[in-house]
Amino acid sequence: MSRQLPLSLGLQHAPSLDDFVVGRNQTLIEALRHSLDPTGEPVLYLFGPNGCGRSHLLLGQCAQAEQRDLRCAYLALRDHAKLAPGILDGLETLDLIAFDDIQLIAGEAVWEEALFALFNRCRDHGTRMLFSADCGPAASPIQLPDLRSRLAWGLSLSIQPLDDQGRLELLQSLATRRALSLPSDVARYLLERTSRHPSDLVDTINKLDQASLAEQRRLTIPFVRESLQLG
Repeated sequence: MSRQLPLSLGLQHAPSLDDFVVGRNQTLIEALRHSLDPTGEPVLYLFGPNGCGRSHLLLGQCAQAEQRDLRCAYLALRDHAKLAPGILDGLETLDLIAFDDIQLIAGEAVWEEALFALFNRCRDHGTRMLFSADCGPAASPIQLPDLRSRLAWGLSLSIQPLDDQGRLELLQSLATRRALSLPSDVARYLLERTSRHPSDLVDTINKLDQASLAEQRRLTIPFVRESLQLG
């Protein structure tokens, strides 16, 4: 059973570790899978730039925990301004807590102190903790020294960006989730003519999905060029 605390991802598809485009992140994926084992690392800290898949990995780990009948919670800290730190009370009784975008509470003393207290309770209860951020723990903007120290306790792993082959795999994966046929030549055309940032690739496939449904047309280079108004 999981608790998904307030989040605003707007996802059409529930992420899993199986559909994450691994690229150069095989070691990271293996660490995530192993962390739910009795001998796994109880604290993991994943970091990388926006659009690298941090939220996907955390939600995928929660899905994996659910498959093992573990109790988990996902906390999107981008929404922390709408919440009170008291939402952390009692979470140490769960099996896994995932904190997305830990850097967003930096400098907010009440949140930092509440998270530090929860970290200590989780250690006492044996609760696994999974963090994501846009930088490693050594460069974290967290102000509370004790919390910053705790964040460095576990295994820190950098999420490696996708190369062009990985971006092609991402485009195909996004299309498949939408039951959309994406020919390889069209995928390569998209990489050549549109932004290669993963978030932008998601937006591109969403636009093409809508256009394809509206026009009842297959994805071809002329149709893509027309739909996206590419020169």
